[in-house]
Amino acid sequence: MSSFSSLFSRRKNKNSGRTSEKEIYNKEGVPKNYDGNLDQNLKVIREIFNQTADYEEINIRIGDLKGCVCYIGTTLNKNELNNQVLEPLRAAFKQSESEAHKDIDYIREAFFPAVAYEYGETLHQLVWQMLNGFAIVMIDQHNKALALNIGGTDKRSITEPSTQTIIRGPKEGFVEDIHTNIGLIRKKIKNPRLIFEKFSVGIDSNTQLMICYMKGIVNEDILSEVKQRIKKIKASGILDSGNVEEYLTDETFTFFPLINNSERPDSVSGNILEGKIAILLDGSPFVLIVPSVFTDFFQSTEDYYQPFFMTSFIRIIRYLAFMITLTFPSLYVAITTYHHELMPTPLLISVQSQREGVPFPAVIEILMMELTFEVLREAGIRMPRAVGQTLSIVGALVIGQAAVEAGLVSNVLVVIVAFSAIASFVSPIYNFSIAARLIRFILIIMAASLGLYGILLSLIIMVIHLVSLRTFGIPYLTPVAPFKIKDQTDIFIRVPIWADRYRPSYLMSKAPVKTKDSSRPSPPDQNSGGKKDNE
Repeated sequence: MSSFSSLFSRRKNKNSGRTSEKEIYNKEGVPKNYDGNLDQNLKVIREIFNQTADYEEINIRIGDLKGCVCYIGTTLNKNELNNQVLEPLRAAFKQSESEAHKDIDYIREAFFPAVAYEYGETLHQLVWQMLNGFAIVMIDQHNKALALNIGGTDKRSITEPSTQTIIRGPKEGFVEDIHTNIGLIRKKIKNPRLIFEKFSVGIDSNTQLMICYMKGIVNEDILSEVKQRIKKIKASGILDSGNVEEYLTDETFTFFPLINNSERPDSVSGNILEGKIAILLDGSPFVLIVPSVFTDFFQSTEDYYQPFFMTSFIRIIRYLAFMITLTFPSLYVAITTYHHELMPTPLLISVQSQREGVPFPAVIEILMMELTFEVLREAGIRMPRAVGQTLSIVGALVIGQAAVEAGLVSNVLVVIVAFSAIASFVSPIYNFSIAARLIRFILIIMAASLGLYGILLSLIIMVIHLVSLRTFGIPYLTPVAPFKIKDQTDIFIRVPIWADRYRPSYLMSKAPVKTKDSSRPSPPDQNSGGKKDNE
């Protein structure tokens, strides 16, 4: 327990309020203090990195004192190392003996006044700082080292998000560098109450994680629960935010995602302003948003950039598309197998005539086509981009046409499977569409077994399951069940922005009012000399 608590202990930076972990490599629980013996300190560090090819040292002198610059060459920018560290140290070589014996604070102020820094008071802390891209300046007869943050290696440039594309709105997306992502959020929310707290997750990977929230708006109980769950993560390695998501969800055995994610800074910023909490992980362009309820997965950031009439229409289309992709194939199986009387006679004759030469029952027929489409979809994703889309489109057309001509499936079945598959792409969140695709197979089997009664029974069980789910203590179907009238302004339809005055009530925000004194815009009264009536 002591090693776990030390993993999350933090020390403030005297320069910019940043924090750093201490003693995370101290497996025995006994701190290895940094003393004034340079040779002894270097010996311990060399033992830790004795087989690391990218560990480098540069010997220096400040006055009559010897020193050393230690760093991991692959974690920092070597041009900046030369400009910001080595060049000033060449001037430090000319220091007199009396000046060289001054403490490390004097050396930092004299030669590195504009460089972000931290102090290393233990050898384990120095190891952590080097792994995070710091250059460590150690000088003999000084009781602490100077860790300089000179900037990391090259990273991917900011581009348009690939999974959440929109027509109107910002085109920038998150990248794999957590500091860049923090800057993108700061760019959207210029407020001193925007708080970032740092954690380290992964016993072996020691991945940096940040939680972001608005102080004075966020619910403190939810925030405390998020922190507690993050501190309980004891995985060997955390490589993506998807790993963190599995440790934070209230219920693991469910098809439905309980935590939303986004690679759009505007989407994350909007949720933070609503009172939610964002979780950023270094190395992942996807930011987690908690808590998230069922209706959040039908909303897109573009909904707030388009006219509210169009947005409301599109949202209704999304809910309809979800029901279509969920039930359309199973309804076909149930009706063609058990409930012929539900179809008009001309349609029944047309469907049965098309299936006259098909050797399989409807359930086998539709399962074959559904599995074929899933294989084509997965192959299109995994193939190189140059051929991926071609494979999906051409493969579906060729296989579908060939299957019909060979008499394996009917024409109407190809239409139903294709329409259901297209409807599954309407969801703005990919994770949510996966749930509909999986449940669809269960409904098909239940329809083949019990007909429409099987579909109805499955949907009732699904609703019961949804009602039982919680996301950080909040009912998953809120604000539909339990029904909250105040929150209906941004669920199935969207009211104008000036009329949406309150944050979601289920978040129990400390500042429930989002927009004060907002009113419907109106043209000036011509009889009042160009002024509005209320002026």
